[in-house]
Amino acid sequence: MNPAALFDLNDKVAIITGGAKGIGKACSQMLAAHGARVVIADFNLDAAKETAQLIREAGGQAKAVACNVLEDSDLTGLVETTLAEFGQINILVNNVGGGGAGRENPATLSVEEFAHVFQLNVFSNWRLAQLCAPHMEQAGYGSIINMSSMSSINKSPAISAYASSKAAINHMTANLAFDYGPANIRVNAVGPGAVRTDALASVLTPEIESTMLAHTPLQRLGEPEDIAGAVLYFAAPVSKWVSGQVLFVNGGGVQTLD
Repeated sequence: MNPAALFDLNDKVAIITGGAKGIGKACSQMLAAHGARVVIADFNLDAAKETAQLIREAGGQAKAVACNVLEDSDLTGLVETTLAEFGQINILVNNVGGGGAGRENPATLSVEEFAHVFQLNVFSNWRLAQLCAPHMEQAGYGSIINMSSMSSINKSPAISAYASSKAAINHMTANLAFDYGPANIRVNAVGPGAVRTDALASVLTPEIESTMLAHTPLQRLGEPEDIAGAVLYFAAPVSKWVSGQVLFVNGGGVQTLD
């Protein structure tokens, strides 16, 4: 056994959606640091270019691509650009997601708003997996990593669209593992707890943090790099016999406010 080879991505090409900031940025930098050539797909092209430049300055290879995952032409264009730039696709990190967590009052939430959350969190992931899978099979190595959430198993008010979309990610991941397994493609998901991102910072107070940590054995909130480490595990050869799984990264507990 060669321990270094277990996390060696030197001959791999990875696509990371929402890869410019927060968890996505940490994933882009983590995979690049282990040798992957990364394509940073993001709605914010300027931010994606900044992250790509940081990776290049650190000695890695990266390309920024503008991508709205709600537009099928952007998804097909992302795959085409990746192939044109790097010649193959091995790893897909479906990191893009969103929703009105804590703000989804069923009395006021419209059907269109509910559907939008599923289009963003579920449909785009499924479609991009569909587009990438044939190229992963051709390359002889494939790992699809979907971004779930602790909300997929927690129960809280005003989060029904987001939470149910993330629960759908869990079950979709398990089923796609059967579909793509014969092509030597693994499909797994990472379920973050509360992570210190710009989004969390906008609402986090010392009181809220204290409440969250009351149910967190490791007594701290997550950092983007904590999630990126789990993504690296699923992307790398070390997990070559792991598929259909959801790995919750949550400090050993839950960061709910009740």
